[in-house]
Amino acid sequence: MACYSLGVVAGDLNTMVVQTRKSVNCRTAGPEAPKEPDPPFQTDAPLLQVRHLRTNILKPASFSLAAGECIAVKGPSGAGKTLLLRAIADLDPNQGRVNLEGRDRSTIPGPEWRRLVGYVPAEPGWWAETVGEHFGEWPAAATVLKNLGFSEEAKSWPIPRLSTGERLRLALVRALIIRPKVLLLDEPTAALDAASVAAVESLIATRIRAGLAVLWVTHDAGQAMRIACRQLAVEAGRVREEVGQ
Repeated sequence: MACYSLGVVAGDLNTMVVQTRKSVNCRTAGPEAPKEPDPPFQTDAPLLQVRHLRTNILKPASFSLAAGECIAVKGPSGAGKTLLLRAIADLDPNQGRVNLEGRDRSTIPGPEWRRLVGYVPAEPGWWAETVGEHFGEWPAAATVLKNLGFSEEAKSWPIPRLSTGERLRLALVRALIIRPKVLLLDEPTAALDAASVAAVESLIATRIRAGLAVLWVTHDAGQAMRIACRQLAVEAGRVREEVGQ
Protein backbone atom coordinates (compact mmCIF):
# COMPACT_ATOMS: atom_id res chain seq x y z
CA MET A 1 0.00 0.00 0.00
CA ALA A 2 1.42 3.37 -1.02
CA CYS A 3 1.30 6.35 1.30
CA TYR A 4 2.17 9.65 -0.35
CA SER A 5 3.25 11.35 2.88
CA LEU A 6 6.77 10.02 2.27
CA GLY A 7 6.71 10.32 -1.53
CA VAL A 8 7.15 13.04 -4.16
CA VAL A 9 9.33 16.03 -3.35
CA ALA A 10 9.11 19.21 -5.44
CA GLY A 11 11.42 21.90 -4.17
CA ASP A 12 12.48 22.72 -0.63
CA LEU A 13 9.35 22.72 1.51
CA ASN A 14 11.00 22.36 4.90
CA THR A 15 10.35 25.97 5.78
CA MET A 16 6.62 25.26 5.84
CA VAL A 17 6.67 22.65 8.59
CA VAL A 18 5.95 23.86 12.09
CA GLN A 19 8.09 21.86 14.51
CA THR A 20 6.22 21.74 17.78
CA ARG A 21 8.69 19.67 19.81
CA LYS A 22 12.48 19.87 19.67
CA SER A 23 15.09 18.65 22.09
CA VAL A 24 18.64 19.95 22.34
CA ASN A 25 21.34 17.59 23.57
CA CYS A 26 24.52 19.22 24.89
CA ARG A 27 27.69 17.16 24.71
CA THR A 28 31.00 17.96 26.32
CA ALA A 29 33.15 15.84 24.03
CA GLY A 30 33.06 13.71 20.94
CA PRO A 31 31.48 14.27 17.52
CA GLU A 32 27.74 14.72 17.19
CA ALA A 33 25.82 11.75 15.94
CA PRO A 34 23.93 12.26 12.65
CA LYS A 35 20.46 13.71 13.25
CA GLU A 36 17.61 11.29 12.69
CA PRO A 37 14.87 12.54 10.33
CA ASP A 38 11.66 13.66 12.02
CA PRO A 39 9.22 10.73 12.13
CA PRO A 40 5.79 11.04 10.52
CA PHE A 41 3.04 12.32 12.81
CA GLN A 42 1.42 9.46 14.72
CA THR A 43 -2.02 8.52 13.40
CA ASP A 44 -3.34 6.38 16.25
CA ALA A 45 -6.20 8.50 17.62
CA PRO A 46 -9.04 9.88 15.46
CA LEU A 47 -8.97 13.63 15.04
CA LEU A 48 -12.20 13.94 13.07
CA GLN A 49 -15.12 11.58 13.67
CA VAL A 50 -18.11 11.51 11.34
CA ARG A 51 -21.17 9.54 12.44
CA HIS A 52 -24.32 9.06 10.35
CA LEU A 53 -23.77 12.32 8.48
CA ARG A 54 -26.48 12.77 5.87
CA THR A 55 -28.34 15.28 3.72
CA ASN A 56 -31.43 15.00 1.54
CA ILE A 57 -29.14 13.44 -1.10
CA LEU A 58 -26.19 12.03 0.86
CA LYS A 59 -26.93 8.74 2.62
CA PRO A 60 -25.70 8.25 6.24
CA ALA A 61 -21.89 8.24 6.24
CA SER A 62 -19.58 7.25 9.11
CA PHE A 63 -15.77 7.26 9.23
CA SER A 64 -12.83 8.66 11.20
CA LEU A 65 -9.78 10.64 10.14
CA ALA A 66 -6.59 10.77 12.20
CA ALA A 67 -4.10 13.59 12.56
CA GLY A 68 -1.35 13.16 9.98
CA GLU A 69 -3.57 11.06 7.71
CA CYS A 70 -4.96 11.59 4.21
CA ILE A 71 -8.04 9.83 2.88
CA ALA A 72 -8.76 9.95 -0.86
CA VAL A 73 -12.40 10.29 -1.90
CA LYS A 74 -13.30 8.78 -5.27
CA GLY A 75 -16.42 8.35 -7.33
CA PRO A 76 -18.12 9.40 -10.57
CA SER A 77 -19.25 12.96 -11.18
CA GLY A 78 -22.48 13.74 -9.37
CA ALA A 79 -22.04 10.88 -6.89
CA GLY A 80 -21.97 13.16 -3.83
CA LYS A 81 -18.27 13.76 -3.15
CA THR A 82 -18.62 17.53 -2.95
CA LEU A 83 -21.80 17.16 -0.88
CA LEU A 84 -19.83 15.09 1.63
CA LEU A 85 -17.15 17.77 2.03
CA ARG A 86 -19.71 20.57 2.29
CA ALA A 87 -21.69 18.64 4.91
CA ILE A 88 -18.56 18.14 7.03
CA ALA A 89 -17.76 21.86 6.66
CA ASP A 90 -21.38 22.58 7.71
CA LEU A 91 -22.02 24.67 4.63
CA ASP A 92 -25.25 22.87 3.65
CA PRO A 93 -28.15 21.61 5.82
CA ASN A 94 -27.19 18.21 7.24
CA GLN A 95 -27.90 15.80 10.06
CA GLY A 96 -25.66 13.49 12.02
CA ARG A 97 -22.71 14.03 14.30
CA VAL A 98 -19.25 15.40 13.55
CA ASN A 99 -16.58 15.65 16.29
CA LEU A 100 -13.18 17.33 16.20
CA GLU A 101 -10.77 16.26 18.94
CA GLY A 102 -13.74 14.95 20.90
CA ARG A 103 -15.71 18.23 20.61
CA ASP A 104 -19.13 18.09 19.03
CA ARG A 105 -19.40 20.42 16.05
CA SER A 106 -22.63 21.87 17.46
CA THR A 107 -20.67 23.37 20.38
CA ILE A 108 -18.24 25.27 18.10
CA PRO A 109 -19.28 28.57 16.44
CA GLY A 110 -19.56 28.31 12.66
CA PRO A 111 -16.67 30.66 11.75
CA GLU A 112 -14.35 28.88 14.19
CA TRP A 113 -15.40 25.47 12.85
CA ARG A 114 -14.59 26.54 9.30
CA ARG A 115 -11.19 27.81 10.43
CA LEU A 116 -10.39 24.50 12.11
CA VAL A 117 -11.89 22.44 9.28
CA GLY A 118 -10.83 24.26 6.11
CA TYR A 119 -12.60 23.69 2.82
CA VAL A 120 -11.10 24.38 -0.62
CA PRO A 121 -13.83 24.08 -3.27
CA ALA A 122 -13.28 23.15 -6.89
CA GLU A 123 -14.27 26.72 -7.82
CA PRO A 124 -12.88 29.05 -5.12
CA GLY A 125 -14.58 32.37 -4.41
CA TRP A 126 -12.91 35.79 -4.74
CA TRP A 127 -14.25 39.02 -3.25
CA ALA A 128 -11.55 41.68 -3.77
CA GLU A 129 -9.79 43.10 -6.82
CA THR A 130 -6.25 41.78 -6.31
CA VAL A 131 -4.61 38.60 -5.05
CA GLY A 132 -2.91 40.24 -2.06
CA GLU A 133 -6.22 41.53 -0.67
CA HIS A 134 -7.31 37.93 -0.06
CA PHE A 135 -4.44 37.21 2.34
CA GLY A 136 -4.31 38.69 5.83
CA GLU A 137 -0.64 37.68 6.24
CA TRP A 138 1.02 38.15 2.86
CA PRO A 139 4.62 37.39 4.03
CA ALA A 140 3.47 34.00 5.32
CA ALA A 141 1.54 33.35 2.11
CA ALA A 142 4.44 34.45 -0.11
CA THR A 143 6.75 31.85 1.42
CA VAL A 144 4.36 29.06 0.47
CA LEU A 145 3.39 30.55 -2.88
CA LYS A 146 7.03 30.65 -3.97
CA ASN A 147 7.14 26.86 -3.72
CA LEU A 148 4.10 26.66 -5.97
CA GLY A 149 5.69 28.76 -8.69
CA PHE A 150 4.42 32.25 -7.80
CA SER A 151 6.60 35.35 -7.64
CA GLU A 152 6.25 38.27 -5.23
CA GLU A 153 4.53 40.16 -8.05
CA ALA A 154 1.48 37.90 -7.63
CA LYS A 155 0.36 40.10 -4.74
CA SER A 156 -0.72 42.85 -7.13
CA TRP A 157 -2.27 40.62 -9.80
CA PRO A 158 -5.93 41.41 -10.59
CA ILE A 159 -8.21 38.43 -10.04
CA PRO A 160 -9.62 38.40 -13.62
CA ARG A 161 -6.15 37.66 -15.04
CA LEU A 162 -5.78 34.42 -13.07
CA SER A 163 -6.05 31.07 -14.80
CA THR A 164 -8.12 28.28 -13.26
CA GLY A 165 -4.96 26.52 -12.09
CA GLU A 166 -3.61 29.69 -10.49
CA ARG A 167 -6.88 30.23 -8.66
CA LEU A 168 -6.81 26.70 -7.29
CA ARG A 169 -3.25 27.01 -6.00
CA LEU A 170 -3.89 30.43 -4.47
CA ALA A 171 -7.04 29.16 -2.75
CA LEU A 172 -5.09 26.23 -1.32
CA VAL A 173 -2.49 28.54 0.20
CA ARG A 174 -5.25 30.81 1.48
CA ALA A 175 -6.67 27.85 3.40
CA LEU A 176 -3.30 26.61 4.67
CA ILE A 177 -2.05 29.85 6.22
CA ILE A 178 -4.90 29.95 8.74
CA ARG A 179 -3.55 26.63 10.06
CA PRO A 180 -6.58 24.31 9.99
CA LYS A 181 -6.47 20.96 11.76
CA VAL A 182 -8.43 19.30 8.94
CA LEU A 183 -8.37 20.24 5.26
CA LEU A 184 -11.14 19.28 2.84
CA LEU A 185 -9.88 19.43 -0.76
CA ASP A 186 -12.23 19.19 -3.76
CA GLU A 187 -10.05 18.25 -6.75
CA PRO A 188 -7.31 20.79 -5.99
CA THR A 189 -5.12 19.68 -8.92
CA ALA A 190 -7.78 19.12 -11.58
CA ALA A 191 -6.62 21.99 -13.81
CA LEU A 192 -2.87 21.78 -13.17
CA ASP A 193 0.04 20.60 -15.31
CA ALA A 194 2.24 17.72 -14.11
CA ALA A 195 4.84 19.94 -12.45
CA SER A 196 2.21 21.91 -10.53
CA VAL A 197 0.45 18.70 -9.48
CA ALA A 198 3.73 17.39 -8.05
CA ALA A 199 4.33 20.67 -6.20
CA VAL A 200 0.84 20.67 -4.65
CA GLU A 201 1.08 17.02 -3.64
CA SER A 202 4.47 17.61 -2.06
CA LEU A 203 3.22 20.68 -0.19
CA ILE A 204 0.27 18.79 1.26
CA ALA A 205 2.47 15.78 2.10
CA THR A 206 4.72 18.09 4.11
CA ARG A 207 1.77 19.40 6.06
CA ILE A 208 0.45 15.89 6.63
CA ARG A 209 3.77 14.90 8.16
CA ALA A 210 3.35 17.88 10.49
CA GLY A 211 -0.06 16.59 11.64
CA LEU A 212 -2.61 17.98 9.18
CA ALA A 213 -5.54 15.66 8.43
CA VAL A 214 -6.76 15.72 4.83
CA LEU A 215 -9.83 14.52 2.97
CA TRP A 216 -8.93 14.78 -0.74
CA VAL A 217 -11.44 14.35 -3.59
CA THR A 218 -9.78 13.12 -6.78
CA HIS A 219 -10.73 11.43 -10.06
CA ASP A 220 -7.13 10.32 -10.59
CA ALA A 221 -6.62 6.73 -9.39
CA GLY A 222 -2.85 7.15 -9.49
CA GLN A 223 -3.03 10.26 -7.37
CA ALA A 224 -5.27 8.50 -4.87
CA MET A 225 -2.61 5.84 -4.42
CA ARG A 226 0.17 8.43 -4.06
CA ILE A 227 -1.47 10.69 -1.53
CA ALA A 228 -3.49 8.39 0.70
CA CYS A 229 -3.37 5.13 2.65
CA ARG A 230 -7.17 4.87 2.77
CA GLN A 231 -9.86 5.52 0.20
CA LEU A 232 -13.55 6.29 0.37
CA ALA A 233 -15.81 5.53 -2.58
CA VAL A 234 -18.96 7.59 -3.14
CA GLU A 235 -21.65 6.21 -5.40
CA ALA A 236 -25.21 7.55 -5.70
CA GLY A 237 -24.85 9.35 -2.38
CA ARG A 238 -23.56 6.29 -0.51
CA VAL A 239 -20.14 6.43 1.14
CA ARG A 240 -18.10 3.29 1.79
CA GLU A 241 -14.47 2.60 2.55
CA GLU A 242 -12.59 0.60 -0.02
CA VAL A 243 -10.76 -2.30 1.58
CA GLY A 244 -7.38 -3.50 0.34
CA GLN A 245 -6.35 -0.26 -1.39
